[in-house]
Amino acid sequence: MNSSATSPRVIAVVGPTAAGKSDLGVALARHLGGEVVNADSMQLYRGMDIGTAKLTAAERQGVPHRLLDVWDVTETASVAQYQRLARAEIDQLLAEGRTPVLVGGSGLYVRGAIDAMEFPGTDPRVRARLEEELAEHGSGPLHARLAAADPEAALAILPGNGRRIVRALEVIEITGRPFTANLPRPESVYDTLQLGVDVARPELDARIGERVDRMWAAGLVAEVRDLEEQGLREGRTASRALGYQQVLAALAGECTEDEARAETVRATRRFARRQDSWFRRDPRVHWLDGSATHRGQILERALALVERTVTS
Repeated sequence: MNSSATSPRVIAVVGPTAAGKSDLGVALARHLGGEVVNADSMQLYRGMDIGTAKLTAAERQGVPHRLLDVWDVTETASVAQYQRLARAEIDQLLAEGRTPVLVGGSGLYVRGAIDAMEFPGTDPRVRARLEEELAEHGSGPLHARLAAADPEAALAILPGNGRRIVRALEVIEITGRPFTANLPRPESVYDTLQLGVDVARPELDARIGERVDRMWAAGLVAEVRDLEEQGLREGRTASRALGYQQVLAALAGECTEDEARAETVRATRRFARRQDSWFRRDPRVHWLDGSATHRGQILERALALVERTVTS
């Protein structure tokens, strides 16, 4: 069924990892005659398939997925660069009369795609000094500083993501304001319906543990080993991805594989809480129950919201 003529111009499916966003995105795109636009920062990397839970060709059910496998693992991710890429894809789909279904849990990437956002410039001297601190002391102390200066930004940025922490602290120093204060109040540049997939914490934690086990069984260690030969360890963004960072540590002899797997579960659960906190702050998100007992009804409820948004 192609209902793109009456659907909202853009649909964004957001929420924490392992909630079921990808499956809902595919179902919506199929029903509305649309295409999926990826908003998961790590799924933009080529070869990072198992550890990012990238859907296989069969799982995509014939629905085209845009902005997967864009960057080499040695490239540094940029929200500003993603914004340009995502809007180009969204604009093209809209011009073709197809519904863009933006899917992902990277909060700043979602906002960059659909909201009026401009990114502050850079100061090479400030950046260099912060990067020296990062190299000398690691990301932990810098993240603590960020949490004190801007708790909301610290929620959105993983403690191990030194590059993004440095960028946030740089913006704070340049502008004299919290990093998130430099983000404008939410103002969509597209007619957008945001759908959040909600799963209760105990069930979500269990799903994350099961997902990590499946990743290990599917060959995550071998995937990381192959990517290491392609420069993953030198990639300032990709090397910090959940699962990949932990496996790299095991390959370097810093921990065992079992310890790496356990830490991946813990870190992913912490990250899911941060994602949930980020999206809960946006009153535009309509939350849908993605628990196992309601999974069969989630598409129907999402489509009801689509229809209600169109006719209201």
